[in-house]
Amino acid sequence: MTLENISANKLFGGWHKQYSHQSESLNCEMRFAIYLPPQASDTHKVPVLYWLSGLTCTDENFMQKAGAARVAAELGLAIVAPDTSPRGEGVADDPEGAYDLGLGAGFYLNATEAPWRDHYQMYDYVARELPKIIEQNFPVTDQRAISGHSMGGHGALTIGLKHQDMYQSISAFSPITNPTKTPWGKKAFTAYLGANTDSWKPYDACELIQSVSVNRPILVDQGTKDNFLEQELTPDRLVQAAQKAGVPLDLRLQDGYDHSYYFISSFIEDHLRFHKKHL
Repeated sequence: MTLENISANKLFGGWHKQYSHQSESLNCEMRFAIYLPPQASDTHKVPVLYWLSGLTCTDENFMQKAGAARVAAELGLAIVAPDTSPRGEGVADDPEGAYDLGLGAGFYLNATEAPWRDHYQMYDYVARELPKIIEQNFPVTDQRAISGHSMGGHGALTIGLKHQDMYQSISAFSPITNPTKTPWGKKAFTAYLGANTDSWKPYDACELIQSVSVNRPILVDQGTKDNFLEQELTPDRLVQAAQKAGVPLDLRLQDGYDHSYYFISSFIEDHLRFHKKHL
């Protein structure tokens, strides 16, 4: 497997780099971004935060808009941001060009339905393939944390909960907490996974938090002025599920904040320090 370096920019003493590679799990060329703090070297490895972005995003949104590099440089924390879906010639997309299905909307699951199953295996890519690539090619340890926003918050929660052996801590901004019961989730899951709703549950944080033994700290931030709060995100359901399961969950409602990167950039430092404490 060959990595092709697309770009490199020095940033707060470290390096932000983009790479492309042929993905075995997605059967297409993929791109990811990595921030390597100044502490990372051939003789010193650093822990990694994996960031999963939301609908319509790529590897670039978080790295350019969140303002995370300054604190990551201070903490000696690498950040890896994959793309949000497979892309390229032959990769299925929504025939009507909808933003919430197809390209940019992989939902971090393994699709089982045609035509999506040939490429849309984002769960395997994030949880299995990408960490191996990162740890084989960069000066990082196997100490990992996971976070994300919106659709990526859904991915961070579900992947983190199912792989607590891999991730020391989990966090999310404005996550889709109960996709089996919300419009975005129902549309995507029906297309990718089929009509049997039992196959949806392993990709639903509210279902998972009640069915797995949780031994990792979880931090969630949600803005109170988020346009998607009631219909798509439903953080109250996650709180109820965690309480029912006896799982400690730190869900903070941030007054006046919306769904944008203005919100993420306001609280990303808290999340980086939260993860660093547990790595």
